[in-house]
Amino acid sequence: MKKISTEQAPAAIGPYSQAIVAGDFLFASGQIPINPATGSVEAEGIEAQADQAIRNAGEILKAAGTDFAHVVKTTCFLADMNDFAAFNAVYEKYFTEKPARSCVAVKTLPKDVLCEVEVTAYLG
Repeated sequence: MKKISTEQAPAAIGPYSQAIVAGDFLFASGQIPINPATGSVEAEGIEAQADQAIRNAGEILKAAGTDFAHVVKTTCFLADMNDFAAFNAVYEKYFTEKPARSCVAVKTLPKDVLCEVEVTAYLG
């Protein structure tokens, strides 16, 4: 296994890695809308937060030598399922290959953000 780390995505806020490569797959930790340059959540509203979270995931993909086109599965967490349509409008701009996905509403997310996005990509 190989750890993936980049300063272009937020540092882990707990005892975990940004991502791990195991065999031909990249397993990335969930990304929340933290601005990696400041370490703060600056985006407001679901659209802006979804965009930042997905861009953070994209930076991890890039650090592993891949991109959104190679994502095979995402798991998306929303603080409010009423944001589902607005979240999808941002999501579909990045995940054009339409990977498999789970999307669930949760009670709360770290730093009280509105969404979190986790990706698994095929590297082979």
